[in-house]
Amino acid sequence: MADDPTIEVQVVTRHLPDHLPPDSVQYAFAYEITIINHSDVPVQLINRYWQITDSDGKTSEVQGSGVVGKQPKIAPGATFSYTSGAILDTPVGNMQGYYEMQGPDGGLFRVPIDVFRLALPNVIN
Repeated sequence: MADDPTIEVQVVTRHLPDHLPPDSVQYAFAYEITIINHSDVPVQLINRYWQITDSDGKTSEVQGSGVVGKQPKIAPGATFSYTSGAILDTPVGNMQGYYEMQGPDGGLFRVPIDVFRLALPNVIN
């Protein structure tokens, strides 16, 4: 694809205090992703890649086909939203990655996802 379509990724995160047992030493977070296709061509999300890092520097990677069991097609001007989660060993961490998308010509391109923070409310670090 000569010119990659303009795809925007928005992220909203939240701590899930009731997701794990009260005596757990881990922290659960949800992240809601909204993918907006600002281009005039349809795109399809084929694969995802995430790098998750906690505040101790422990890093894990997640990659695979689609998101939440789907490989959504996103029409021009349309959006696709989903919610997923991550569990960290520390109360603060971050995620970053990319989506591998396919344009109408069959070509693949990456949409980077900027670093975003996972943190308990009111945590100072």
